Amino acid sequence: MKIYDVENFPNPLRVRIALAEKNATDKVEFVAVDLLNGEHRTEAFLAKNPLAGVPVLELDDGTYIAECTAITEYIDSAFAGLSLTGIEAKERAVINMMQKRAESMVLDAVASYFHHATDGLGPALETYQNVAWGAKQGEKAHQGFVYFNTVLANSAYVAGEQFTVADITLYAGLVFAGFAQIVIPSELSHLIAWQQKVAQRPSIAK
Repeated sequence: MKIYDVENFPNPLRVRIALAEKNATDKVEFVAVDLLNGEHRTEAFLAKNPLAGVPVLELDDGTYIAECTAITEYIDSAFAGLSLTGIEAKERAVINMMQKRAESMVLDAVASYFHHATDGLGPALETYQNVAWGAKQGEKAHQGFVYFNTVLANSAYVAGEQFTVADITLYAGLVFAGFAQIVIPSELSHLIAWQQKVAQRPSIAK
């Protein structure tokens, strides 16, 4: 298997954490994509993912799988170890729900803020920006912080008492927020403590 990505970018980080949690990092060949020079917009890359995003998983039979949720679900099913996506119906549904909330309320909101309300990846790549929209998404990210602080006041992890893909997504969103200089308010102590705890997991604290 191959994974086309950019190391330390938010969505590739999600997949790399999932692989590490399943002790499967050495089962994958990572192929660096020169995103800053537009490789993701070339005809060759668009044949792998027409949405021009990273990461992309290439299976040994030539199948390409994009979208982090799809890739991490494949990884969770393909490799042994503690389930990241759940086993029982209710468990899977709650994890899926909370993962989606972490994605939309934090990670995607931070991404929109970064790409629209800051210089982002620079003028060559940020060909369209809506600053007002970006600022609004920054506000949405702050609301997401508050929401997850409330969630984490009552449970050890985002979707309950076990670490799951929902935690991976939220953690990547907070890493991105730090890069984009969106500060987590100090009074959100449960969210901050959770972030510090997750950062110490072997899959992350390399």
